[in-house]
Amino acid sequence: MNNNRFVLSAVVCCAIFSPCFATNNELAKIQNQIKQTEQQNKQIEQQLKTSNKNVEQTKKQLVKTANRVSDLEEQRGLLIKNIADLDKQRDKINSELNKSHDGIADAAAGILFISANPNFDSQTMHEYVLSSVILSAAADQFDEQIMDATEKLKKLDKIRDARSIEKEKLDRSAKKYTNEKKELDKLLKTRSAQNEKLKSQQIALQEKLKKLSAKAKNISELSAGVGSSEMSSDAKFSKRKLNTPVRGKLVVRYGEKTALGLKSDGWRIHTRGDAIVMAPADGIIKFADSFRGFGKVVIMSHKNGYNTVMTNMGSIDAVLGQEVLAGEPIGRMDKNKTEMYLEVRRGKDSVDPARLFNEPKSNSIF
Repeated sequence: MNNNRFVLSAVVCCAIFSPCFATNNELAKIQNQIKQTEQQNKQIEQQLKTSNKNVEQTKKQLVKTANRVSDLEEQRGLLIKNIADLDKQRDKINSELNKSHDGIADAAAGILFISANPNFDSQTMHEYVLSSVILSAAADQFDEQIMDATEKLKKLDKIRDARSIEKEKLDRSAKKYTNEKKELDKLLKTRSAQNEKLKSQQIALQEKLKKLSAKAKNISELSAGVGSSEMSSDAKFSKRKLNTPVRGKLVVRYGEKTALGLKSDGWRIHTRGDAIVMAPADGIIKFADSFRGFGKVVIMSHKNGYNTVMTNMGSIDAVLGQEVLAGEPIGRMDKNKTEMYLEVRRGKDSVDPARLFNEPKSNSIF
């Protein structure tokens, strides 16, 4: 009887406490899984923070490198022009020296002739005096020609020295340009890799933009169609005037008539073929594709309802939906189309770029 009671007690205890033990074990497992998930989430968050920092650093490096490359391209253009000018001066002086050589030869020939045929006969004193005058004039002409040739040779030496210095600068800039260009290409590849995750968002946008491109009759309609940031009571574009997206010469201003006799709603900037195009301000890429008559076009959306339109690009190094910083490279101009049309819009209205941008640098190389 006692034994039976002991067995029954044991069975009851097992029946009561076993589920508790099972429940506790399951709870412990779930708690461990939660902890592991939280740890993984923290790791992912940390990776994202690091990735975002890398993206921002890359963007800042791109802005600096693009500016340096643009400076170097401009410097190289000026150096090449200086060398070409010096070559023209050299050729001109060489031509003048050849003429001087002929004059010196004529003067020397006159002196030699007179000196080889002297006439000191007292009966022909008139001829003697005349010969003396001719000899003196020939000697003076000879001296002038020699002095002139000497001055030209000195100038030629200076030009050669100057050309040598400019050529050395050009060679140094070539090495520097190559290194900076490599760095820029490397950074662009890095950014391209970072932009891969944006590609999934592009499909829907591209379809929308294709429809807009088909419907839009002109660049202004296209700009209005892609949309911009929300309008606000603050109409500021930036705290200060910014640089234009390309360097060059302003050939048509806002409000002036174009070659077709139409009023210009923006600026036309003559620049170098293949010149770097930089984002005019912080913003988002809203359109990056070809548009009839304008080559490859980039439209950016900025704060306070502003849009900027840039045309005639040969290549685009940015993707739809990408956030870019002011000065960040977004592509290059078309080698065969060296005039960018820059338009600024706020809502439905065009805005004079002079209100927002510094006039582009004008150089004789453009």
